[in-house]
Amino acid sequence: MSRRGTAEKKTAKSDPIYRNRLVNMLVNRILKHGKKSLAYKILYRAVKKIQQKTETNPLYVLRQAIRKITPAIAVKARRARGLTHQVPIEIGSRQGKVLAIRWLLGASRKRPGRNMAFKLSSELVDAAKGRGGAIRKKEETHRMAEANRAFAHFR
Repeated sequence: MSRRGTAEKKTAKSDPIYRNRLVNMLVNRILKHGKKSLAYKILYRAVKKIQQKTETNPLYVLRQAIRKITPAIAVKARRARGLTHQVPIEIGSRQGKVLAIRWLLGASRKRPGRNMAFKLSSELVDAAKGRGGAIRKKEETHRMAEANRAFAHFR
């Protein structure tokens, strides 16, 4: 047991333009080599492209995309009796959102295209419509969990 007090929960800060925590979480995951201003530029350009493509509120498209990518269940490797089983576990909303952002950016980076802003905007629009690499990843994870439902008692 810890001798110190429990650590207080940190709340994610909101970004300067949209005052949105989700946007800031996305910026922190785009971030490479500590270049936060570049990460902000990439995201804001992607948001502008979404505005031009869909002519709807880009934050609405972003929220919708994250909501559609967020998984309800995932698999975790557990060793039991000398064998490693993929055990399906339910995940909370916070962890689900983190996975959704990770999958979204991974799918964006793998896309062919000119620059990251273009690739990110395309992936966000596709995810909001229910297609794209990140959605495929979520469906694959759900299929894995469904296939390994027999091992749920190892939880």
